[in-house]
Amino acid sequence: MPHSLSSEAGTSPADEDSVLPDAPPANPEASDAENGGDPGASHAAMQEPSKVHIKLEDLFGDDDDEDEEFPSSGVAHGAAPASSPPPSPPQIAPSAKYSDPEVMLAFYQRLFPFRYLFQWLNHSMKPSNDFGHREFAFTLQNDAYLRYQSFPTSDLLRKDILHLNPSRFEIGPVYTANPRDRKTLRKSTAFRPLTKELVFDIDLTDYDEIRTCCDKANICHKCWSFVTMAIKVVDVALRDDFGFEHIMWVYSGRRGAHAWISDKRARKMDDQKRKAVAGYLEVIKGGAQSGKKVNVKRPLHPHLARSLDILKEHFQKDILEDQDPWATPEQAERLLRLLPDKALNDALRKKWEAAPGRSSASKWADIDSLAKAGISKNLDGKALLEAKQDIVLEYTYPRLDVEVSKKQIHLLKSPFVVHPGTGRVCVPIDTRRVERFDPLGVPTVTELLGEIDSWDTGIKERNPEGDVKKLQDYEKTSLKPYVDYFRTHVGSLLKTEQGVKRERDDGDPMEF
Repeated sequence: MPHSLSSEAGTSPADEDSVLPDAPPANPEASDAENGGDPGASHAAMQEPSKVHIKLEDLFGDDDDEDEEFPSSGVAHGAAPASSPPPSPPQIAPSAKYSDPEVMLAFYQRLFPFRYLFQWLNHSMKPSNDFGHREFAFTLQNDAYLRYQSFPTSDLLRKDILHLNPSRFEIGPVYTANPRDRKTLRKSTAFRPLTKELVFDIDLTDYDEIRTCCDKANICHKCWSFVTMAIKVVDVALRDDFGFEHIMWVYSGRRGAHAWISDKRARKMDDQKRKAVAGYLEVIKGGAQSGKKVNVKRPLHPHLARSLDILKEHFQKDILEDQDPWATPEQAERLLRLLPDKALNDALRKKWEAAPGRSSASKWADIDSLAKAGISKNLDGKALLEAKQDIVLEYTYPRLDVEVSKKQIHLLKSPFVVHPGTGRVCVPIDTRRVERFDPLGVPTVTELLGEIDSWDTGIKERNPEGDVKKLQDYEKTSLKPYVDYFRTHVGSLLKTEQGVKRERDDGDPMEF
């Protein structure tokens, strides 16, 4: 997913799956020099309310003290004061599309889990700077793009989102000061990123040179296996090699997945440490036109040996059978270029030319059969084995957009937003059942709203007296298991954070 898009005012990224523009650099002095000493001048146009026809006091109003502290996603907990009747949910026409503003408003009002999002980003039930100094960026329905939005509490975030009704929004770092106050600070160095989740980005367009079933923004179940393999390899490395615990994978809504690592150690990493972790996981190098993309030392690093064990079981079915990557003569030549012995290559080429329809699985088996037949007198068996291992890695190992992981200042799409291109919700992926995750089965926003209506209609028919347990709207839909998983993940994170806080408060009992 692209990571260096322009952040000009009034524009949004052309590709809906892309990572949006970076926040200011950790050393703001360089950018300030370009902006005449104003640390926010390069983004000032984005904040101009007239560009999006919104009053200034409405856009930055933070004075609503009557909202509930943790509003639920149900319609009964709207932005209105408790003394007012609950707002009626927006009326959705039967033919409404997921991109229609009234559909998005109904989704935010009835289904978006603001409370759990707040707890996840705040690391506590009580509001703190972890949330209050966090940057949010909104892409509005008219494609205007608003940066440096911040909110003290979840209900104020919810209120602003219901007011602005963005098509999507992104999450940035926690700053040393409130992002809204960045222009009022005397020293530009007083405004810099402080913490941010460590993130990873997997995008199927990075696999276009090896996936044969789809390309560009299109996906199917066959090529989604690349994402499954990537999640397996990266997740176990983050847990076993780095000791991270609070890792959440989120479907991007179309053709990829994002990893969010919320451990305190990860959040406090500077850019050099983030770069080191990304480099540790990066194996595939070189563009589409380059030759051999895997060049690793022997003996294999334990991480790579473990990755091979994980990936070998996928190689036969997901690569050789489903992708059939060397079906054509041109594709077969690419395979031959990755093998180390010329005599063996000539024999393989001759055999494959005599059988034009030979499958990739058969061609892969031919390598060993001809090698054992003694076709090449000078064949180095060890070199051939290593070459085959490199080929397995090249066709299965995760292709990460490592630039997304290297800097604190990257903005990344929030979990549970709606992808503007597909209407699918960006739901968490349960890594315990990662192979069962179906990206094409993730509910769309219009389907979810329809499920609420169906539930309500059925309840009224079965219980005309109205004596039924009241449920939040998300509990009436297929979004429920994803929200429940998110709640469990957040609960585990809060438990760890509370333990860390107690240790910090108690201090060392041996100190005087």
